[in-house]
Amino acid sequence: MYKTILVPHGGTPAGDEAVRHAIHLAKNDSAKIILLHVIEASPIPATFALAESERKKLVADMESANNMLKKTMDEKLEEQIVKCKEKGVRAEKIVVVGDAAEEILKTNMKNDIDLIVMAKRRKLKGLKKLLSLGSVSRKVVEHVFCPVYLIDIEHI
Repeated sequence: MYKTILVPHGGTPAGDEAVRHAIHLAKNDSAKIILLHVIEASPIPATFALAESERKKLVADMESANNMLKKTMDEKLEEQIVKCKEKGVRAEKIVVVGDAAEEILKTNMKNDIDLIVMAKRRKLKGLKKLLSLGSVSRKVVEHVFCPVYLIDIEHI
């Protein structure tokens, strides 16, 4: 039924739980899992009051910080790939810098995804809680044409 499952992973226990669910689903269908982590790029602050050398250093420092985050997440996702392989599931990882929802949608389009398994956050109570999704999960659900399996992190 599923050939390719996308798991957006935020580097959290909830992301690990989404991977666990995806492994279970992939094993049943011999599907491949794509683990995706998106590093949200920090906007460069206004630099009009800085000298050109100070501006270049600030930009370089921010790029360095993003590269360190990328390396850390690359290693974390590699651990998840090992877990997939231990269960007999093929997996690959993608780590990019950008807007989380946009990168999930791009990855979905580029890789012919059959299912997205992702964690969602809920911060509201009562009826609003039942009707609400976070901004990333909402945008994904509203713009993809494949099923989306949302893991509620309140219960993790």
